[in-house]
Amino acid sequence: MTQSKTAPSLKIIPLGGLHEIGKNTCVFEYDDEIILLDAGLAFPTDGMHGVNIVLPDTTYLRDNRHKIKGMVVTHGHEDHIGGIPFHLRQFDIPVIYGPRLAMALLQGKLEEAGVADRTEIRTVRPRDVVRIGKYFLVEYIRNTHSMADSFSVAIHTPVGLVIHTGDFKFDYTPVDGEAFDFQRLAEHGERGVLCLISDSTNSEVPGHTPSERSVFPNLDRVFSQVKGRLLVTTFASSVHRVSMILELAKKNNRKVAVVGRSMLNVIAHARKLGYMKCDDDLFVPLNVAHKLPDAGVLILTTGSQGEPMAALTRIARGEHKQIRVREGDTVVFSANPIPGNTIAVVNTIDQLMMRGAHVVYGRDKGIHVSGHGAQEDQKLMLALTKPKFFLPVHGEHRMLVKHSETAQSMGVPAENMVIINNGDVVELEPEAIRVAGTVPSGIELVDSSRSGVVHDQVLKERQQLAEEGVVTIAATIGWDGKLLTKPEVHLRGVVTTTEKARFEQSITKTIETALGDRWKEFTNNFEADASDVDWARVEAHLESELRRQMRREIKSNPLLVFLMQTPQAASTSPVRRQLEAVKAS
Repeated sequence: MTQSKTAPSLKIIPLGGLHEIGKNTCVFEYDDEIILLDAGLAFPTDGMHGVNIVLPDTTYLRDNRHKIKGMVVTHGHEDHIGGIPFHLRQFDIPVIYGPRLAMALLQGKLEEAGVADRTEIRTVRPRDVVRIGKYFLVEYIRNTHSMADSFSVAIHTPVGLVIHTGDFKFDYTPVDGEAFDFQRLAEHGERGVLCLISDSTNSEVPGHTPSERSVFPNLDRVFSQVKGRLLVTTFASSVHRVSMILELAKKNNRKVAVVGRSMLNVIAHARKLGYMKCDDDLFVPLNVAHKLPDAGVLILTTGSQGEPMAALTRIARGEHKQIRVREGDTVVFSANPIPGNTIAVVNTIDQLMMRGAHVVYGRDKGIHVSGHGAQEDQKLMLALTKPKFFLPVHGEHRMLVKHSETAQSMGVPAENMVIINNGDVVELEPEAIRVAGTVPSGIELVDSSRSGVVHDQVLKERQQLAEEGVVTIAATIGWDGKLLTKPEVHLRGVVTTTEKARFEQSITKTIETALGDRWKEFTNNFEADASDVDWARVEAHLESELRRQMRREIKSNPLLVFLMQTPQAASTSPVRRQLEAVKAS
């Protein structure tokens, strides 16, 4: 494909996945067409009280929904497909192409969210080529990752070929035998790759990422030494890891009880599609497992990241209805904490140990390997594709910088690459790459019900409530600008050295002074009717004075809930209206 001098450039706009881990979402736009590559979610930080899911800001997509022609999914991890059901509530996506396993998992999510009718799902296999709109031709290239059925993509555009690696590592002995398609990458490299967009997660790690198969003998050694009951946790989506755990359970004559909705879901789909092979009689329900000898049981559970509601976390807290940890149990963490989860994982390990369990964890045990390529893997990707331009993605800032340095060591000039933020608009042409503006970016927070968006002000109030408590003040004000009764004051979670009676007196004085000093500003004739009093300004002024007084008296900034009763409100109450109706009759 060639581009005339007047033809538009290709715009690449990441909305998530940069300067962070998670919510990977990328927009490709040419002329009047947009395709999306993945749409993931992230998990909340400790300060995001009541938040269940973090999504990228999709204002740009909502404003340009008429341009969206389809979506390309690389694999089925939550940080790549978890946001799709939420986005479909706001805009349609005509068609979504992706691997069979990812699409099976996505279909269930869409049906549960009630948005399955807002898109069409189509599955792809290695080397399949799909056309989306007039301008985009997308080829799926098999890669290897910690999740089965994972792909890189080659996107043919009017300006040239763009390869997006997706999440990847080079695994020469994949558990499922599905090898990375080196040949196809090399063929594209020979023909000419205009731009490589590449996973930067492990760009600080020297060497190669070990094969997933390297975990097998280490798990085997641990399993063979356990005499009592065995509990194992890993990422539910790590199909290869789960497959090996099931294989080792059979080898060690242990029946498997699966705990955790996501684990059950992934195993069911993976077995149905042939990515996990095991006999039905390997599995038993929990109530049956409890009747078996401890040495004949393996409980496979979610919760490797210390998630508050995950099965293992509840087991560690003693809150799980069906499982209690006891002396002689061994718990194996076949996963490392992802950034931000270390404290939660350590707390879970501590709680398990305090209940008598022997816990096997840590990088030195060799029972977990990453699904992302290290520096030598990234060099191999650059060597195979030989890109003219380079765009590092999927990682925190230092990871992007390190990946760009690796690309420079492989011969890509510094001026041929850009390090960007979420929302930056990268314009790509046959002879140039540049940042040419920004679009709205940031985060959208979904609460625990997964139905409502938590806006910035709501989150701020939750943080304030959690950190400094709440003060509720109710005051009744007459037409003359004076308190009709003593204000009611309630404190919750507020630390103060002032006695409650003195504090209430101080509140009363603050309100009386604020009203007396400025009442004439708020009314022309307070003896007239409600239209002559600007009650909104009165309320705002009192709230401001009360906040100032609290900061002065209790040296903190608790959440203030100020309730103001006015004659206007009283005159429009249902009781008042009924009395007036009786008088009129």
